[in-house]
Order: sequence, then structure tokens, then C-alpha cells
Amino acid sequence: MKIEPYSEPAHALCALGGVEEQLTGIAQTPEQVRARVLAARDRQLQRSGKLNAQLGPSDMLTHCQLQTHDQLLLERAIDRLQLSARSMQRILRVARTITDLVEADDINSTHLTEALGYRRLDRAG
Repeated sequence: MKIEPYSEPAHALCALGGVEEQLTGIAQTPEQVRARVLAARDRQLQRSGKLNAQLGPSDMLTHCQLQTHDQLLLERAIDRLQLSARSMQRILRVARTITDLVEADDINSTHLTEALGYRRLDRAG
């Protein structure tokens, strides 16, 4: 027996707006979003000399380290979703980018679960 968790229809989620807007009640302007993206890009280049999308496996060992509980979360997701090593690397790159967008130093559970959520959406679509 397989039980799928309930999820809102796509149109209902889109109507909610961005996460930040939900939390603060304030939507970001396109200029603010652009500034955040450019700052995250600069952060990536300063840290490793390349963008997160270009990180290789050895770079990821250095720049995408997880806490033990987050590593276990990722391992469970890999087993449950039957993901490949390549998919795992992609998830870590996305989590690293999310971390950079919020100007944090370390990937945490929130960043990792958001990246996993995007991967599930990618597989569903």
C-alpha cells in the first residue's frame, strides 16, 4: 500500500505568492531579486572561482558539506526517491545556491529540503 501525502493543486500554490512574501507579507521588487541573485553569484565566484552549477565532485566535498542530520536526510531521500549520484550532486548544487541566495554560510535542513522539493517537482513534470 502506497500513501501519497496531500498536496495543494499547483494553481493554489501559485496564488500564494513567494515564500518570502508569505513570511513577511512584502513582495520583492524585480530590482531586489536581481540584487540578491547578483550577490549570490558574486559569493559563489569569491568562494570557489566558479558558479555552483560548475562545481565538480571534489569541489562539492569542500563547498557543499552537510551536518550529520542533513546528510541522513539526504540519504533517506536518495533511497526513497531512488535517485542517482548525479541527482544527488544536482540537489547539493541547488541547496548551495539557495544557501547563497539567503546569504548563509552553511547548507542547512531548510535549504536541503527546498532543493529536494524542486527535484521532486522536476521528476513529476
